[in-house]
Amino acid sequence: MGKLARGVAVVGAGVSRFGAFKEKTSRDLFVESFQDMVNSVDKGFDPGEIEALYLGNFSSDLFEGQGHTAPIMAEWAGIIPAAATRLEDACASGGVALRQGILAVASGAYDLVLVGGVEKMNNLPTEKVTDTLAAASDTLYEASAGFTFPGLYAAIATAYMARYGITPEYFMRVGIKNHNNGKLNPKAQFQTTIRDLLEGRKAKLAAQGKPVPDWQDELDFLRDDSANPVVAWPMRLFDCSPITDGAACLLLVSEEMATRFTDRPVYIIGSGQASDYPLHTRSDLTSLGSARLAARQAYEMAGVTPRDIKVAEVHDCFTVAEVVATEDLGFFAPGEGARAAAEGRTARSGDRPINTSGGLKAKGHPVGASGVAQAVEVFLQLRGEAGARQVPGANLGLTHNVGATGGTCTVHIYERR
Repeated sequence: MGKLARGVAVVGAGVSRFGAFKEKTSRDLFVESFQDMVNSVDKGFDPGEIEALYLGNFSSDLFEGQGHTAPIMAEWAGIIPAAATRLEDACASGGVALRQGILAVASGAYDLVLVGGVEKMNNLPTEKVTDTLAAASDTLYEASAGFTFPGLYAAIATAYMARYGITPEYFMRVGIKNHNNGKLNPKAQFQTTIRDLLEGRKAKLAAQGKPVPDWQDELDFLRDDSANPVVAWPMRLFDCSPITDGAACLLLVSEEMATRFTDRPVYIIGSGQASDYPLHTRSDLTSLGSARLAARQAYEMAGVTPRDIKVAEVHDCFTVAEVVATEDLGFFAPGEGARAAAEGRTARSGDRPINTSGGLKAKGHPVGASGVAQAVEVFLQLRGEAGARQVPGANLGLTHNVGATGGTCTVHIYERR
């Protein structure tokens, strides 16, 4: 994998609050994240200098009945007549938008590029959201057979369990860890731990004069069908990312002009993207070929190895997805990702911190924005601005963004010098 033709730096990053906002539109959310990004640029800048916008968005057409989204977001951000392009690659839309922004700056076509991602999902009831997301699967062979995404990832989970001899509790521990991180993220959809939820449920039942379950710990709570119902076995409710509204923005510039905006830029030193077959045609359900190849491309471009990465945001649309990602990225050997999570190695205090933001599981998953929001978290971590969830000494970070069941994957590597 070759190097970028010229260096690319992130000099600003912002994210809206993630959650369910009936009263907001995608435009409101995008402006919120854009303003957060503007405020993060240490030396300030004129938004009118932005030459292009690359916007990740999966389906504003179905969620909001609004197409041609990119120029509308450019208008609301006040950057018309900048060239505005929407990128759609399912849940990897944001990561693909970031890659296109990187290539645009690296090529010399532009010096100052805005990368954004946005999704407003809560306009629709849950069953319609499920149908809309199912459009990202192979509708001829998967959706038509009754597969939704919980079902598709349940197939991955059952294959993983059968091959490596683990139980659903290993996946539950991923959710516990990510909720612990989400509690520390003021922009997260779920700022509460599983222990908090357990104690809150007990208190509510006691106040109502109803029997209080004898849950001793988080695993007892998560095993209980009444508290954590099965969605598609072995994936339960708290194994699934939520339906989320949100947006995120990054300001990319050429490396040589980065210090005009900040004395603490974050450099993008590796980028990879690859595709894979639909899940129903793969010979191995326990790994994503696109993730392995995109990771190899990014590592080779950056000249680093998995051992060098200090913090990573990976695509945990379901808890099993995080486990598989940590293996595809080379952090752990096949079959060891689940055990590593159970041992605490992927916690903030572990040797391989994963999803310090809370991940898609707790931070939220507005699908077109998720890949960009991952980069915002790494930007904060590498600049030492992540607050209570800061990983000490983080100077090299990675993001991994997956579309559908791995039909698309992007991997990016970031460095603080």
